[in-house]
Amino acid sequence: MKKNLVIVESPAKAKTIEKYLGSDFKVLSSVGHIRSIAKKVRGGGEPIEVSNGFKTTYEIDPEKKKIISELKKAVKEAETVWLATDEDREGEAIAWHLCEVLKLDTKTTKRIVFHEITKNAIEEAVKNPRTIDMSLVQAQQARQILDRIVGFELSPVVWQKVPGGKSAGRVQSPAVRLLVEREREIDSFEGSFQFKITAEFSVNSEVLKAELPKKFDTEEEASVFLTDLINSQFAVKDVSTSPATRNPGAPYTTSTLQQDANSRLGFSAKATMSAAQKLYQEGKITYMRTDSVNLSSQALAQMTEYIKGEFGDQYHQFRTFKTKSSSAQEAHEAIRPTDVKTEIASSDEYNQKLYDLIRRRTLASQMAPAKLERTEITISVLENGKWKMENGGDFVAKGEIVIFDGFLRVYGGSKKDPEILPNVQVKDDLNIISALAKQVFARPPARYTEGSLVKKLEDLGIGRPSTYATIINTVQVRGYAEKGESEGEPRDVIQLSLDGDEVKREIIQEKTGSDRGKLVPTASGQLISDFLTNHFDQVVDYGFTANVEEEFDQIAGGNLERNKMLDEFYKPFHRLIENSGNIDRSTVGQSREVGIHPKSGKPIIARFGRFGPMLQLGATEDETEKPQFAPMPKGVKIENVTLDQALKAFELPRLVGQTEDGKDIKANIGRFGPYIQVEKLFVSIKPLDPHTITLEEALEHYSAKLKAEAEKNIADFGDGIKVLNGRFGPYITDGKKNAKIPKDTDPKSITHDEAKIMLKEAPAKKSFKRRSSSKKK
Repeated sequence: MKKNLVIVESPAKAKTIEKYLGSDFKVLSSVGHIRSIAKKVRGGGEPIEVSNGFKTTYEIDPEKKKIISELKKAVKEAETVWLATDEDREGEAIAWHLCEVLKLDTKTTKRIVFHEITKNAIEEAVKNPRTIDMSLVQAQQARQILDRIVGFELSPVVWQKVPGGKSAGRVQSPAVRLLVEREREIDSFEGSFQFKITAEFSVNSEVLKAELPKKFDTEEEASVFLTDLINSQFAVKDVSTSPATRNPGAPYTTSTLQQDANSRLGFSAKATMSAAQKLYQEGKITYMRTDSVNLSSQALAQMTEYIKGEFGDQYHQFRTFKTKSSSAQEAHEAIRPTDVKTEIASSDEYNQKLYDLIRRRTLASQMAPAKLERTEITISVLENGKWKMENGGDFVAKGEIVIFDGFLRVYGGSKKDPEILPNVQVKDDLNIISALAKQVFARPPARYTEGSLVKKLEDLGIGRPSTYATIINTVQVRGYAEKGESEGEPRDVIQLSLDGDEVKREIIQEKTGSDRGKLVPTASGQLISDFLTNHFDQVVDYGFTANVEEEFDQIAGGNLERNKMLDEFYKPFHRLIENSGNIDRSTVGQSREVGIHPKSGKPIIARFGRFGPMLQLGATEDETEKPQFAPMPKGVKIENVTLDQALKAFELPRLVGQTEDGKDIKANIGRFGPYIQVEKLFVSIKPLDPHTITLEEALEHYSAKLKAEAEKNIADFGDGIKVLNGRFGPYITDGKKNAKIPKDTDPKSITHDEAKIMLKEAPAKKSFKRRSSSKKK
């Protein structure tokens, strides 16, 4: 029997902490939250009693019952219980729930916190226990109650009034609105173009690249300028150098880590937090949910020693950074390595990449600035030995040299190396090698990446470190936004080039409008955002949402009463819900008549359906004949689909031909993209077009599908027992039980008798059926 029981959130953390505590300590895990707001209350009533001070009924999560039984047993055997859940509002709330369920006194039960899992931090925490901070608990409760109320009351309105509407969340909805507003800025962007002039000159057997600062509005002006360069002389008019310094950024907060991991490593916010969580639990980094840029004196001392020893005194510069966020109750330290000397923290490739990024950024924050020398060379046309200043002015070449790399030694400042310029003097003659005038187009606003959306949410004061990844994941899971996959569409670009004594014109192609890796709002996202903006502005208003976050902070600091804040939100919100019955569903979402079908004379209508934008042939009110439906062509919207595009959509399903045994092959587009159908078998044909797929291509896809289906069935013994290929490898099944086949066993060699034995020895399938809570004991 152990005298001390320590309860933490994660099993991985439990293992790490147990290494640092003595033999008198036993460490167990709650595996995250153990209770949540009840879905239903036994005997009727509401889980959240709004009129009764927002009294909330919680229920134990079904999968946590076994864990709680083990914890109750351990609590009885222990002399002292220590609650060591995470040091934030969620962690404080979990500690409170543990007290409630395990019958521990919140006023006396020892609560310990630490923001890194190291021996020193754990020992220090044990020396300085406190009790549960109920202000933090109430702040977490306020957020949870508010989110439940909004979802519980608003989602049914969305289901009833919005075609294909799934649900609406308090914090996710403003995020969707941001994406929708940006998309509309892009749609309404009026493109323009100019001609950019670049040239290459030779000097002392080296090439000097330069650009004309002025751009021309017309092709004619650009052509005249290039023509004027024929037989011209060029010389260096001016060389100017200026010293510059580049300083490192602050160590990472949750937000800046998500932004940098997205731009530098291509990690999603969810993947970043998952990797950071593992590194924290293994004791490699400090707590990963923080909005602080502070570093402890111990960490600063360790980095000073390491930087001076590894790189030299000249590379070290002591710095402190000021935290912008006012939510000081969650701000302790920036995200940093627990031991900066550790270079390899994980055998997992993704975890190690993130650790390396964190380590380099932290080291850089305490290193000297990089010293640069920036050079600018002005090149002008000579006429009769004098500088010619007409037709656009001078060419300029810019570059820089790193005089002292400083923090760049560990944390590179840019992906592209700076241009290193040849050594030239004023009045040096230059020979022109080539000159180019290229049509360049104004760029519309950029779509948000996960990283830039996190930055925007943080700038607006929406969400907190613990919620960014959840917000971004939720809007994608609900189908209100998706990651773009397009590399863009080809566009003709005019290019003029100086070739000897003439200017040549050619049309080249480049891609434009790539949305690869960007967050693109779906039609459903645009529809739900418009609906909420029109009828529930409170839910999507940026200022209001940010103000709610500040009020949570005030509750956490003990400066605002929980129920007062909830009441002030709920009353106006509930009035909007009560009045929502007056919203006319037919007015929600666009609907427009595209044109008349030339053969049937019926109208073609573009509108929203259950699964998004769609085309309808024929009126809904027509009692003699039901309307036909077709999916909206890819990349086309309700407001801009043409009659020709709509007519083509109604050509599907198309009969492509027959299989060798005479079965019809039909091509069509469904919810998941283009496909062919042979009887009841559906085969994806991405990225082929169902309008143009040939019989040969269709048969090739059909054959591959049949082969794949056949390979699933390794053996069939005829009595229901089969050997199959599954997602996680080969296995045996009788339809009731599954038996995994060992890696060193050839699944084709298994006999009927061996299959029976393996099934008999296999554990029974886990039942996820929930037991009735009304059963009498």
